[in-house]
Amino acid sequence: MENNTSLQQQLLEAGVHFGHLRKKWNPKMLPYIFAEKKGIHIIDLNKTTESLQEAAAALKTDRQER
Repeated sequence: MENNTSLQQQLLEAGVHFGHLRKKWNPKMLPYIFAEKKGIHIIDLNKTTESLQEAAAALKTDRQER
């Protein structure tokens, strides 16, 4: 997978970091919320890229087993 900085930059440019309005959030998402700005949660892109890399590794492992 691409390096984290490049992937994070692409996610940022795509606007992936914008979450829901604070009043519509799910409390289970608290570990993934970086901050709140003007009533909108900002998603932590560091955790997002880590999770994407874990998912890619799991898919790669699964594909090799078949």
